[in-house]
Parts: sequence; structure tokens; C-alpha cells
Amino acid sequence: MTLETIYEKASGIIGIDGMTVNERLYVSGLMDIFDQAKKNDKDLAKTILKALKVDLKSIDKIV
Repeated sequence: MTLETIYEKASGIIGIDGMTVNERLYVSGLMDIFDQAKKNDKDLAKTILKALKVDLKSIDKIV
């Protein structure tokens, strides 16, 4: 999946600010890709979370 596709999926979420990280991943359809990236590509995992508007402090704890 390209970075452009990741950002497109993330930007299409309505009401993202009121969602948990898991809800954001599920609604965007990025959960499986994130789970793989968390194991194999930490930079991609961080990029996905940034695209989903997760704050940097939380990203550091998650990844």
C-alpha cells in the first residue's frame, strides 16, 4: 500500500477526533496493515498513526 493510499483512507474518516486509536484503525481499514507494520516496519506504523492524527506521545507508546 502506498503512503498516498494510507493518507486517503485516513482523511476519509468522519469524526476521527472522538475515536480511539483502534477505532481509527478499524474504520480506515488500516488495522491489518498497521499490525504487520508494527512487527516489521516501525516507520510505516508511525506514519499510519500520524495519518490517523494520533499525537506523537501516544505514537511513541504504541510503536
